[in-house]
Amino acid sequence: MIELSRADEVFVLRFDSGENRFGRLFVRELNQALDEVEACAGPKALVTTGSGKFFSNGLDLEEMQREVGGAGVDGYLRDILMTMARVLTFPAATVAAVNGHAFGAGAQLAVAHDHRLMRVDRGFWCMPEIDMHAPLHPGMLKLLAARIPAAALHELITTGKRYGGAEAQARGIMDEAVAEAELLPRAIHIAAGLAAKSHPVLGTLKRSLYPEVLKALAGPMGLPD
Repeated sequence: MIELSRADEVFVLRFDSGENRFGRLFVRELNQALDEVEACAGPKALVTTGSGKFFSNGLDLEEMQREVGGAGVDGYLRDILMTMARVLTFPAATVAAVNGHAFGAGAQLAVAHDHRLMRVDRGFWCMPEIDMHAPLHPGMLKLLAARIPAAALHELITTGKRYGGAEAQARGIMDEAVAEAELLPRAIHIAAGLAAKSHPVLGTLKRSLYPEVLKALAGPMGLPD
């Protein structure tokens, strides 16, 4: 489900499981890959990307449905929230290379990276909860609010609009929108230029930037009505 490779000081973490939904095994393998990168000594940076049409289509709704009414669903969601927090505060530079669709939790994970690039000619970034009649965990909202301009945040939450790469860049959701052939090389180039910044203190500084986000992500699992 997760492939981890290395190009000099840059680790490339690729989601490779169809729609790349966040099931339990997917999240476990993702964190194992993050463990490996974090444990590596010396300068390093991380690029995250997907495969095929998808960066990530978000939560594994079928897996969640099987656990509704049981204690397991809270643990499942908690693992995803903590993974978002981990990426947000990772002690090395992180770059999301959004190669295709990024929906829901997948869209949020992309936003948690230090730098966000998206393919300009294919794929959408979207928070579809309004059309699903589904609430968002307060931590998810705090994460989006911390990383996206307020006007764009209101629009994307209240309309469920799908943003292509160029519009996502214009609205401040993405930092850059580039052609498919340039996406991964550009992400690796940005990451390589920041590899020397990797250090435990970088994680400390990121945590100091986002205390309210981290508090909300670690907060109660009960969702608003």
